[in-house]
Amino acid sequence: MKTLRAVQPGQTVTVKKLHGEGAVRRRIMDMGLTRGTEVFVRKVAPLGDPVEVNVRSYELSLRKADCEMIEVE
Repeated sequence: MKTLRAVQPGQTVTVKKLHGEGAVRRRIMDMGLTRGTEVFVRKVAPLGDPVEVNVRSYELSLRKADCEMIEVE
């Protein structure tokens, strides 16, 4: 299982599955990260948190904990 946290800057991946439950999963889905969505990882902060991505034509910053809940291929 490869998560969004393991993706290197400059790579484009597709969301395969969302893990997590309740409000956390709903918040991730509300940000536009749903199954089948393409995500381009722009950059990662020096200490690894946050991760900046482009999704659905906008920029989004995600925490490491949120990135671990997003399975990609």
